[in-house]
Amino acid sequence: MISLTNLKKIFTAFLLILTLAFVEIATNSQMAIADTATNPATAAELFSANCAGCHINGSNIIRRGKNLKQKALKKYGMDSIANISNLVTNGKGIMPAYKDRLTEQQIIDVSAYVLSQAETDWK
Repeated sequence: MISLTNLKKIFTAFLLILTLAFVEIATNSQMAIADTATNPATAAELFSANCAGCHINGSNIIRRGKNLKQKALKKYGMDSIANISNLVTNGKGIMPAYKDRLTEQQIIDVSAYVLSQAETDWK
């Protein structure tokens, strides 16, 4: 026969497991809702909202030579998604960091967009 003390321990463990299961379900449900409820911006929209103020059509209104054209990207070693993503994430000089404004995936998407636009000379 199970003693009252052991029954309390079993019941407490059961409640703990049940609580953790509900927390996990609620957390995953909230993430799923967040993923489907928001309309993720396209890379072009992200660029327009966050980058075009200084880099309209791949130019640079602050420092002409440091534009987003293919020649400049190669010259400064910014001709890969990884390097552009690092710059966008951490910023450099007067360019601000975007790690607190954009998600990692958004930064990768914008970086890929910059490279693709540079290949077509921003047309």
